[in-house]
Amino acid sequence: MTIVIAIDGPSGSGKSTVARGVAAALALPVLDTGAMYRAVTLAALEAQVPLDDAEACAAIAERVVVTLEEGVTLLDGRDVRAEIRGPVVTGAVSIVAAHPPVRAILVARQRAWVARHGGGVVEGRDIGTVVFPDATVKVYLVAADEVRARRRQRDELAAARDVAVDEVKAALDRRDAIDSGRTVSPLRAAEDAIVIDTTHLDVDTVVADVVARARAAEASR
Repeated sequence: MTIVIAIDGPSGSGKSTVARGVAAALALPVLDTGAMYRAVTLAALEAQVPLDDAEACAAIAERVVVTLEEGVTLLDGRDVRAEIRGPVVTGAVSIVAAHPPVRAILVARQRAWVARHGGGVVEGRDIGTVVFPDATVKVYLVAADEVRARRRQRDELAAARDVAVDEVKAALDRRDAIDSGRTVSPLRAAEDAIVIDTTHLDVDTVVADVVARARAAEASR
């Protein structure tokens, strides 16, 4: 049977790190759906289309080829993994991702990716609620706002971008408000998701918890 581990949650909750750890432990591929939305946002910015124009952004999403394999994101064959993590794309991605036609296109591609790979660990914001409502295990990660902001600040510093933690927190608050308030696929935990607060937990502990749940779920099938 196809194993799908859905990992959702807001920025800074630990989704990417946990997803990679779980994928390694279970020998599964990992799909960062946020990278898909970021790549489409980058393409929209480069094409200079109005980001609030849903149809224009959807046309971009339909046209571009986004490839995600082993941590590398390609946009029409170009490695954009660094560009899509920059402040310009980060500040715009929630606007583009809120458009229903853009989401419809990318959700179909996410499902196709998992079907092609025979399963996987999929991280995002609507995986357990919309993309894979029948996932083997659904996890929703949360963390205290201050902790999330400091984690994101560390990411920025690692990328040689000097930013104050207050600025990071304000940006996270804005993005959370947009993602939680959108009409289609809002950021929220699925009713049957396991909610894990990562504020005071190390990565290995969270990964071990999710892996144990995945193995138990698979054994009970």
